[in-house]
Amino acid sequence: MNFRVVFKLIGRILLLLAGSMVLPLVVALLYQESPFPFLSSILLLGLIGGGLSALPANNRFYAREGFFAVALIWLLTGVAGSLPFLFSGEFATPIDCIFESCSGFTTTGATILTVIEPLPKGILFWRAFTHWLGGMGVLVLATAIVPSLGIRSHYLTQAETTGPVFSKLVPKQSQTSKILYSIYFTLTVIETVFLRIAGMPWYDALIHSFSTAGTGGFSNRNASVGAYNSAAIELIIAIFILLFSVNFALHFLLLCRKFRDVLESDELRFFAVTVAGSTLLIAVNIQPQYESFLQALRYSFFQVTSIISTTGFATADFVLWPSFSQAILVLLMFVGACAGSTGGGMKCSRILILLRSIRREINQIIHPGMVEVVKLDGKVVEEKVIRTISIFIGCYILVVLGAMLALTLDGHNFTVAFSSALTCVSNVGPGLDAVGPTGNFAAFSGPSKLLMSLCMIIGRLEIFPVLVLFSRGAWRKT
Repeated sequence: MNFRVVFKLIGRILLLLAGSMVLPLVVALLYQESPFPFLSSILLLGLIGGGLSALPANNRFYAREGFFAVALIWLLTGVAGSLPFLFSGEFATPIDCIFESCSGFTTTGATILTVIEPLPKGILFWRAFTHWLGGMGVLVLATAIVPSLGIRSHYLTQAETTGPVFSKLVPKQSQTSKILYSIYFTLTVIETVFLRIAGMPWYDALIHSFSTAGTGGFSNRNASVGAYNSAAIELIIAIFILLFSVNFALHFLLLCRKFRDVLESDELRFFAVTVAGSTLLIAVNIQPQYESFLQALRYSFFQVTSIISTTGFATADFVLWPSFSQAILVLLMFVGACAGSTGGGMKCSRILILLRSIRREINQIIHPGMVEVVKLDGKVVEEKVIRTISIFIGCYILVVLGAMLALTLDGHNFTVAFSSALTCVSNVGPGLDAVGPTGNFAAFSGPSKLLMSLCMIIGRLEIFPVLVLFSRGAWRKT
């Protein structure tokens, strides 16, 4: 392991985080709040980041260093991002600060805050801004801003980008990162303008746009999006949630006017059918609780898009919905959004490939001599990819079950422990029962909060980079 180049990279990321805190600092000054939390954080991260960046190092950087660096950077990002929370004095313990920061950067949206609206504007802005920074990936942002990191940056983005297969939009990774963030930024600006037109104040519009873009779910209102009681606002957010839940490669194809390639995407069709089917089933199931089917459809559509995208916004307390509807939402937490998006979960492409692999296995049992391949978007999926997906799903379930078992030691019932573990690993935010859309995670102990913070990072990086970090072989010098 080339530790020097890893630490040098960490230093540059810390400098990037320090620079990103300038924006919430400006917000704090505009609202005549104390700049101390951000000035202190910027100074501390600047000193540490500058020192690490100055380390002499060779450019030997391969896949092992990439996975190791990504996992370590995300762990440190959670700690670094917690500094403004810590210095603000608004959080009870440093562990609460780390939990909130990890939830922000991993775009989970789970919170330990019982009351949100009284917090300083600057702190709430930074809280939502972490969603935007973490949504596309802090390392993707780094390669977009600093094209020449002196290393093979594709190893970093490969480890950080979600989905079973990593692909570049253009030959150069730095150009790919710039394209991704250009699309990301443009969609965020458009949503902000639309929300303002719909009646949101500019500040609220920015907060919710950051959260939507990162599919995170942090709001500056206690009642989340439901506080506005506006069908127009809900529709705008739901539409943009879906846009950010789609593989950004499809957005690029749209810009290139390759409309047929977009429409022929198997994953997109699977995602659309899943959203439509789940919305209809839940709407029918919850209709007796609302005045009309149209109203039930409104709340169902928003909640389905919010959960499958792993955003976690809420307009209704779905804990009060029938068990059938809650069960569908739990299944959607597992499924998640599309690969190459800002959403979490297992990803629709993995589920689709798994289903087609199961179908192939059944066909081969019936017809032993039959030769059949698994295809996605008309292309043959390599057996190595299928094997990796199977291992990933197995690890995913084991992590959820292991975390659930550990959380039950905290005295919580099965529903709370299971949904908390699942929502953290899938980066959703709200769970069921006490951790539902009207609840929070404040009741958990410090060790449980640290465990869930780790689960968020494991889910965001899709398990393997963190496993590499904790493997003995990764720490050997080479």
